[in-house]
Amino acid sequence: MAFPRPTRHDGTMTNETNATDEATKTTTAATRVEHDCIGELAVPADVYWGIHTQRAIGNFPVSGITDSQHPELVRAYATVKRACASANEELGLIDADKARFIRKACVEIEGGKLADQFPVDVMQGGAGTSSNMNMNEVIANRALELAGRKRGDYAYIHPNDDVNESQSTNDTYPAACKLALIDAIHPLAESTKRLAKAFHDLADKHINDVTLGRTQLQDAVPMTYGQEFHAFATLLKSDLAGFERLVPQLAQLNLGATAIGTGICADLRFRRAATEHLARITGLPITAAPDPVAAMTDMGAYVSTSAALKNLAVHLKKAADDLRLLNSGPRAGFNDLDVPARQAGSSIMPAKVNPVIPECVNQCCFMVFGMDVTVNWAVAEGQLQLNAFDPVMVHELLTGMSLLTNAMDVFRANCIEGIVVHTEVGRAHAESTPSIAAALNHYIGYERGSAIAAEAVRSGRTVREVAGEMTDLPAERLDEILDPIRLARGLGQTCREHLPEPRP
Repeated sequence: MAFPRPTRHDGTMTNETNATDEATKTTTAATRVEHDCIGELAVPADVYWGIHTQRAIGNFPVSGITDSQHPELVRAYATVKRACASANEELGLIDADKARFIRKACVEIEGGKLADQFPVDVMQGGAGTSSNMNMNEVIANRALELAGRKRGDYAYIHPNDDVNESQSTNDTYPAACKLALIDAIHPLAESTKRLAKAFHDLADKHINDVTLGRTQLQDAVPMTYGQEFHAFATLLKSDLAGFERLVPQLAQLNLGATAIGTGICADLRFRRAATEHLARITGLPITAAPDPVAAMTDMGAYVSTSAALKNLAVHLKKAADDLRLLNSGPRAGFNDLDVPARQAGSSIMPAKVNPVIPECVNQCCFMVFGMDVTVNWAVAEGQLQLNAFDPVMVHELLTGMSLLTNAMDVFRANCIEGIVVHTEVGRAHAESTPSIAAALNHYIGYERGSAIAAEAVRSGRTVREVAGEMTDLPAERLDEILDPIRLARGLGQTCREHLPEPRP
């Protein structure tokens, strides 16, 4: 199973941000004056952004989290702009020299340069317009430098007329968001695979160690520790399959649809050309949305991504919760296993050690549950021809993906790989549980089996002992019927996926 990432000019990926407070100050020793439809504004001379970005810095001092802190989004947006520049050149909409300088600037940004030049708050209004204008301005000013001209010389390369040719925020920003999510799937999937393998390895180690299953926190019937740990790996495998299904959905883009999906201000050939160039650059299965007006308001890909992350979080929480229960005690709890001791568990109880890693994982899962609520609300708030809330969606999703990626690595390295199973405890539970009497139902009926279980509970003896007295089944047959390992493997399972074996 492969999760493709956009191919960069040098084949590398970077998390470089390097944002600094100095870069966002509006007053410096030297400035250049730019204008927009509102008026004029001084912009620091040493930055690559322009007036639209400068206004956004002042308009949205909200979260303190900037676009630069989502490097996947910055890289993806530069990739989109590079594809658009090539499409515009191919169609004769911008000349070859301008396209070449624009592409060079895009490649630099994709490689991690100028990462501190994207200071717009992720909670910006305007459906991503500030992010688009920020990207246009940085690309334009860097392209001007590459052409041997000064920043702000927009008569030669203009952020809107050249870098943004045939585009609008409403088609390019969602495209960048979706590519960024595909990019983030790769490390998420790799962490999921590593954690699944750790559970598989733990399961392999305990394929023959019997324990007691529990339902509704009550004693149930025998199983193996291998089966218990393998189940966690199987849940993660289903999450990996879900991530794989996301890629083609996220790769359906709407370039060339411009403002509301009608393609106004774009050459009619641009949609095909931009889509083809972006597919070639990224190596992804990029396709154009079949209905550009519907695609402008359809947030289904975000819903699916959020659902996949929530599903993963549910599975991680399940594993963390179960391990906390199995680790509980040691004297007054389950005491089936020990998770690694990572730190003192109390400021006043010297011997206490808490399961801090599963608790950390749980809290990360809670954050993702909140992420899903935020994304669903944002998706549901699209009105008429546009949903204005892509910025919070992509921020929440990228944050959730990063959080779970890190949480799984911590879970694996600091907990799962160091678990010690108390196999003797598990076997004692499995052999002494009255619920094992269920295995007798086929031979003596439910009523007699229930009576044996009740007597075992009353007398404190095992079902095997009582059944030897209350049935005429031979001792060898009873040993076979009530063998915990045999009962655990009724479907031929150990700790890997096997076809069911025929029962005797």
